[in-house]
Amino acid sequence: MDKKKLFVGSLSYDVRDDDLSKFFAEAGTVVSAVVIIDKFSNRSKGFGFVEMSTEQEAASAVDMFNGKELMGRPIIVNIARPKTER
Repeated sequence: MDKKKLFVGSLSYDVRDDDLSKFFAEAGTVVSAVVIIDKFSNRSKGFGFVEMSTEQEAASAVDMFNGKELMGRPIIVNIARPKTER
């Protein structure tokens, strides 16, 4: 399991990739930040993933940002679970 990748939920539909990246940079080096977009409506699905450069930074980000407000909404931050087959 990759403990550097974070699931970020309950996002405002206005949040974009660079907003996530800038927000999480406070906890360390952001390797990637992606807001998941619905391919049919082209709108945010309200969640995304952030990859930090180390497990330590990822753990810090969970502690720092879980429940914190981003663009007017309290967000959910935790270590991402591996993708499962449907």
